Amino acid sequence: VQLQASGGGLVQAGGSLRLSCAPSRRTVSSYAMGWFRQAPGKEREFVAAIPRTGGNSHYADSVKGRFTISRDNADNTGYLQMSRLQSEDTAVYYCAFDEVGSATYISPNPGRYDYWGQGTLVTVSS
Repeated sequence: VQLQASGGGLVQAGGSLRLSCAPSRRTVSSYAMGWFRQAPGKEREFVAAIPRTGGNSHYADSVKGRFTISRDNADNTGYLQMSRLQSEDTAVYYCAFDEVGSATYISPNPGRYDYWGQGTLVTVSS
């Protein structure tokens, strides 16, 4: 399964962006989905995750209240809506899908995910 991530770009602090991620085959509802990011010189870190059912999402403390993860089965696409962006949010963002059996399972551990997108760069200028 290939994941096509898009939506990154340059935005001013306080602005918003929406990232998208679509699988090359099967439906987005077949997977738990996570978003991760990696800033220059830092390790990849967890941002948000949503289970196959689309409920009970989980967020990193640094983005809670500003980012929203979602999925649209009609579009067969997962999203990360980012608002009130800060310079600290500058990073390459990766979507990842997990072929987990449980409909409600999610994980902040990148090692749990089976498929990864190519990454999309988000740059927040202050």
